[in-house]
Amino acid sequence: MPRKKPKAEHVNHERWLVSYADFITLLFAFFVVMFASSQTDRGKAQQVSESVRKALEQNQFASAIAGILGGTVDDKGKGNAMMRGPGGAQKTPKETSQKPVELLPSQRFLKDVLEAEIRTGKVQVQMQSRGLVVSLQEAAFFSPGDATISVPSYSTIANIAKAIAEVPNPVRLEGHTDSVPIHNSRFRSNWELSAARSIAMLELLSSRFEIPREKLAVAGYADTIPVAGNDTAEGRARNRRVDIVILNQTGLSVEPTPETSSKPSPFSGKAN
Repeated sequence: MPRKKPKAEHVNHERWLVSYADFITLLFAFFVVMFASSQTDRGKAQQVSESVRKALEQNQFASAIAGILGGTVDDKGKGNAMMRGPGGAQKTPKETSQKPVELLPSQRFLKDVLEAEIRTGKVQVQMQSRGLVVSLQEAAFFSPGDATISVPSYSTIANIAKAIAEVPNPVRLEGHTDSVPIHNSRFRSNWELSAARSIAMLELLSSRFEIPREKLAVAGYADTIPVAGNDTAEGRARNRRVDIVILNQTGLSVEPTPETSSKPSPFSGKAN
């Protein structure tokens, strides 16, 4: 009897379906994970949106963002959860102080509220490279040879104090005189007079108008920085002034900064 030939083995051409099914399963799992993540992010985004809305209404934007994202919020509005707790990075006094802001709005405000004083020459308001300079002419604010601020000028200074209070920028109070030497029972030189007028302005701003003293600094320049010639009465009158300088970033860059140590420096130019 003849031998039967073995049947040829059937080749399975559909073996690829197994790999394809595995691929589809993995792809399905991937999209499930992505969908679940998107739902989580949507909920978190809703939470952030609600917190921002409440924060804007209560003027607590930075603290609300910190509560949602975790950690602290730096001066650029970025959260950093790694800085939370006692192990976080400690900021120096310079880092924790608020950065100076743009002063054009303050200039517009002062030119508006001091329009009458500017028109009569009692006050000058101008933007310089170091910041916003408000020049108070001696005749409207001090008696000749004296450092006591006249009471009728308090209303003008009150408006200047409002502008100072609205910005975090430090303020330098600069006293200036003409070149005519002074020597009376109280002041032995123009240096003493110019410094005393700066200090008087500091005392008024801090005590009556509640400007923080640590925000203020004083300087006396005597007749070393004139704005007009001292050879005429008009020029000398312009030189006798107190400049209230609201410093910008450029002006602040040349100001002394506190050491990291809490021990005060005996040479600090800031008000005590």
